[in-house]
Amino acid sequence: MENPIQETTDLFRFQITEEQEEERGDKCIAALIDSLSRSFIQKMIKEGRVCINGLPVKASYQVKAGDDLSFLLPKAQEPDIEPEDIPLDILYEDSDVLVVNKPKDMVVHPAAGHYSHTLVNAVLYHCRGQLSGINGVLRPGIVHRIDKDTTGSVIVCKNDAAHQALAVQFADHTITRRYRAIVHGVLTDDEGIIDAPIGRDNADRKKMAVNQVNGKRAVTHYTVLERFERFTYIECRLETGRTHQIRVHMASIGHPLLGDSVYGPKKCPFPKLEGQTLHAMILGFVHPRTGEYIETSAPLPEYFQRLLDLL
Repeated sequence: MENPIQETTDLFRFQITEEQEEERGDKCIAALIDSLSRSFIQKMIKEGRVCINGLPVKASYQVKAGDDLSFLLPKAQEPDIEPEDIPLDILYEDSDVLVVNKPKDMVVHPAAGHYSHTLVNAVLYHCRGQLSGINGVLRPGIVHRIDKDTTGSVIVCKNDAAHQALAVQFADHTITRRYRAIVHGVLTDDEGIIDAPIGRDNADRKKMAVNQVNGKRAVTHYTVLERFERFTYIECRLETGRTHQIRVHMASIGHPLLGDSVYGPKKCPFPKLEGQTLHAMILGFVHPRTGEYIETSAPLPEYFQRLLDLL
């Protein structure tokens, strides 16, 4: 699927793949562009801004492979989100995109309970005067997100054209994403593939789980980097990008991430460790304007390196 960058367009267009088939239209858009809220999408649908094959669609419409999904974003407005002077560890930057090494304990998007000190607040300050409309607001476009306690690379778009082009790459699974993690137990195989669908946990809707009935295809490749007495240091390569994918997949084979109290042991063997030991190290993408392949590497955070030295 080709989506060459365009300077002025507010029209987003995607072709639905077999993997997205039978998804509700509003959920499909939310999955394609992570920073669009469901309420914003439903407002666009009510206003007739979302079309399938050129015709306005209802939110409940289940998309089919080959459908042409398009939506027109409203003119950009100033955001309610306050820019904040928060230092950023910048791995790459130009007029279209920014790759940031996100620290631990930082939320990506402002949301209930986290209206300030987020990555978006910091990027708004850093990119003053450089942003065009994203999702109807003058704000950085976050095409993907990582959890609050996951560290590492996050790509940020400075304009709609870059946002659309990168959203297509994420949807097509052509983005390179390699993570470092420490898991409980000693993995016997040097490498492996976990191919198991992920969906909401039927017993706890706040959690994700391997779900053979309602789950979406999810594939994680792992490689052992170092074995310790009770833990294993691994690299994970994502073929798909489901919510909590690495955390769920590693837990499903009996090797949850160290520090992950949601999918692993409630009691952490390292009391001062907060959250899962997971770092988004390598991020690679085709630049939306030049067509050049860009790859960044986020160095391991200090807490992670200290843990490796202790094990």
